[in-house]
Amino acid sequence: MLDTLKEIILDFQEAEYSIGTARRIDIRPVPGKATVCMGARRSGKSTLMLQIVQRLLDNCVPRQNILFLNFFDDRLHNLQRDGLGIIPEAYFSLYPEKKNTETVYCFFDEIQVIPGWEPFVDRLMRTEKCEVYITGSSAQMLSREIATQMRGRALSHELFPFSFREFLDYKELDADTPLTTRQRLLVQQAFEEYRETGGFPEVVGLDRRLRIKTHQEYFNAMLFRDLIERHDIPHPRAVTDLAHRLMDNIGSRYSVNKLTGYLKSLGHKAPKDAVSDYLEWFEDAYVFFTVRIFDASRARANVNPKKIYGIDHALATSIGPGILRNAGHLLENLIFVALRRITPNIFYVKTRNGREVDFIALMQDRTRMLVQVCESMANPQTRRREIRALGEAMASLDLMHAVIVTRREQEQIQVEAGTIEVVPAWRFLLDIEKEGVG
Repeated sequence: MLDTLKEIILDFQEAEYSIGTARRIDIRPVPGKATVCMGARRSGKSTLMLQIVQRLLDNCVPRQNILFLNFFDDRLHNLQRDGLGIIPEAYFSLYPEKKNTETVYCFFDEIQVIPGWEPFVDRLMRTEKCEVYITGSSAQMLSREIATQMRGRALSHELFPFSFREFLDYKELDADTPLTTRQRLLVQQAFEEYRETGGFPEVVGLDRRLRIKTHQEYFNAMLFRDLIERHDIPHPRAVTDLAHRLMDNIGSRYSVNKLTGYLKSLGHKAPKDAVSDYLEWFEDAYVFFTVRIFDASRARANVNPKKIYGIDHALATSIGPGILRNAGHLLENLIFVALRRITPNIFYVKTRNGREVDFIALMQDRTRMLVQVCESMANPQTRRREIRALGEAMASLDLMHAVIVTRREQEQIQVEAGTIEVVPAWRFLLDIEKEGVG
């Protein structure tokens, strides 16, 4: 195993690799802490690590000071038997002069597949002069597990599929400066493509048939590797049927009781507690996200129906046929993920008169953003409904500003409580991503 490790270390140091489109995520190492990047499968975590490696090389860090291991490499399978302690032994047998004299930059891609990785990384940071970067799917390395087993020696970051700005970066379109008329038209055209293809880096540019096939392979891998295998679920068909039910109802309200009844109607013997576990595991794996009602009482929030959203709006169209019939929910999912990149504290609002607002996002600067999503305001009845719901929510929450995100429309509406900005989705995405991290 020692010789195999040395071979893998040298192979990476000598290899040329593609670093893809630069991601707009601010990852800065903190002394004494491992940098952990978590997110859904195929969202670009490994490529992000390669981008950090390239940044180090550009800053004159020697290639020999880079230790990069991908634990999905079949050649590393025996590490489960031999133990992770052999890794620094292999590296310093190649470069004994660097031990405790030069910083070694350790990149451990998908290390969570090896049991006992947490104490190994903790020990490595305490005993060696190094910076450590780790990636993994969240279902296999939850932040709370890291905090418990590494005693606070980790700082976690989330990585999602391409944001709209990152998609524009891939298309080599500049949206960071004031847009000319021509640039605005190109950005609007790019948004329609983004709306169609979604943000998973590997599917951008694929034709529709290949995109759907790739999305379906992603979805199956998420379910079987990150849920069924990890949690040793005895009835995997119940999980897959539940996942398809949720994907077919993106943006809709659900209750555990109704989902349990649905699985029972299919012949599954999944009790209510099991369904609750499945929903939690979906969220841990960044497959689905639950949005609760906005209420100061956690107990009341938990008994109210919740809403479900997926990691990528286009993944929903490839998996759930029902979403194709509801473009409004598709746009709603797109906007949700844009907000989720910036804050995990997102809720929906129910006014005293029973009207609903899609999102209230509690931002990192402690401001609150009230957002309604509507495919089009052209229908007078729809227009009245959306404005009335927002107006009531603004008044009850003491907010003077709210947003309606539409497919293309733009205007400013004055209501008694304040101002409602109607903005096209492409503009909202550019603005919100500029405020956040991309």
